[in-house]
Amino acid sequence: MATRNVSANTAPPRQSMAVSSGSAVKARQLTHLHSQLAQLSGNLADTENLLRMTSVQAEAMRGLGSWHAGLFMAASKVLGEESVQQSGQK
Repeated sequence: MATRNVSANTAPPRQSMAVSSGSAVKARQLTHLHSQLAQLSGNLADTENLLRMTSVQAEAMRGLGSWHAGLFMAASKVLGEESVQQSGQK
């Protein structure tokens, strides 16, 4: 009879235990999903700030490019005039 008692104790879990275990798994998955969503939201906010900063920096680079182009044109004009004057004096 001892064998029968042992086999009776190893019966599969009851339906109510399986349901509560399933809802615990579902709650854990929802909690994990919520934390991932919060992380995604934070990353999107960071990306938005970086894009805004990149836009401002691109506009500044455009201004620097124009300024350098003006310097190169001025240098070319000055150096070009000097070379013309030097060749005329020879």
